[in-house]
Amino acid sequence: MRRLLIAVAVLALAGCSARSTTSPSGDKPSASASDSAAAADFGTLKNVCHSGTAKASTSQGVTNSEIKIGVFSDVGFTKNPEFVDAAKVFTSWCNDAGGINGRKLVAVTHDSKLVEVRQRMIEACRSDFALAGGGAALDGMGVKDRLNCLLPDFPAQTSQAIGSDLQVTVQGAATGYSPYGGYFSWLLKEAYPASASSVGVIAGDSPVVKDITAQDKETLTAAGGKITYSDLYPAQGVSDWTPYAQAIKNKKVKGLVFLGDFASLAKLEQVLTNIGYAPDWIDANSNAYGPAFIQLAGTALAKQANFADLGGFSPLEDASANPATKMVEDLYKKYAPDAQVTLPALKAFSSWLLFATAAGDCAELTRKCVYDNALKQTAWTGGGLQAPMDLSSPTVPPKCFDPVKATAKGWVAADFKPDTGAYRCNVTPYKFKGAYTKPMTLADVGKSLADLK
Repeated sequence: MRRLLIAVAVLALAGCSARSTTSPSGDKPSASASDSAAAADFGTLKNVCHSGTAKASTSQGVTNSEIKIGVFSDVGFTKNPEFVDAAKVFTSWCNDAGGINGRKLVAVTHDSKLVEVRQRMIEACRSDFALAGGGAALDGMGVKDRLNCLLPDFPAQTSQAIGSDLQVTVQGAATGYSPYGGYFSWLLKEAYPASASSVGVIAGDSPVVKDITAQDKETLTAAGGKITYSDLYPAQGVSDWTPYAQAIKNKKVKGLVFLGDFASLAKLEQVLTNIGYAPDWIDANSNAYGPAFIQLAGTALAKQANFADLGGFSPLEDASANPATKMVEDLYKKYAPDAQVTLPALKAFSSWLLFATAAGDCAELTRKCVYDNALKQTAWTGGGLQAPMDLSSPTVPPKCFDPVKATAKGWVAADFKPDTGAYRCNVTPYKFKGAYTKPMTLADVGKSLADLK
């Protein structure tokens, strides 16, 4: 999850403009989007939204007819409205079906513009009932204020704030564990065992990626890899990737982890191809998962083997075979026909579904009830959008991975021997031994769960 925001964070600190893209998509058994809305079911989740007579509530952001939910997005900087679009599609569908026990969902976009996270969080603290389906590259800037105002968060993505209190993420925070243990182990021990003798890591020079880079190196080493190359590239961009490509070739790097924006990776791979060198594999990370990277990398894809781990979310390319993903796509066609379905959009949809499911089970709508109900999900799948995840604690180890490979025709599922449907979940999690930044807790701001009402 964190890697999806790395490129944005790197570019933000450099003061450069980021790429412009659009939004998400989804699924359901075999009904049309209009039929699904009427039924208020989503995949395996039943009666997600429906009418009813809501009991009076004194919670902030809640009236007899509405629930105000904040959605964080860096759209003002990235020009990428995927979280905004996901909120529009989900709330439109849910409200058409009657809302949450009769209350309509009102999504309030908080455009953090990368560097205005704290300002937007203060605003959310004054008006919203909770946060859902969003994300900001520099989200750590707002955690202290969020905990001070006891605002629950059900984010689509996290970068710096993962595992903080009053937060429930649909893929699990996995605090203290590597989210890529199974994926890296597969690359080094099964897919390309000869690559373990020489692994490289290159990242955009940003404080945001410091911990992530160190964690990846630790995970790779624990999986049997030997780090022979490590470098940073300037966040403001690189005019000539030849020195980096030559260094990778000179070090005979066989496996390369790239942490940064996919446009830069595409340029690096073009130079690697031009000088006649190709590692056994390149971890392009899930930031590159989409058609844009395929187009930018172009002919280099014939030589360079790029992979990305979707972290247990069903690939968009398999939407026709997965009712949940297909339903999201149908709902997008109905409520946001010009928006594009992306991996972050699917995560946002799963997050909205988690909030709606938890809120719908509250006789009296309170923050405590919604938060407690979300923690009761020990095998959350978002109705079929993702592999089962235990959300009961932020320290639950990651369970599943599902890598995809980039080809000239698009992304395809890698040959990774899935054992649980489309995912591989029978993996041994890797627990970090190094000292890294710890998630902020309620105790850090002088509060406890007893203060949550």
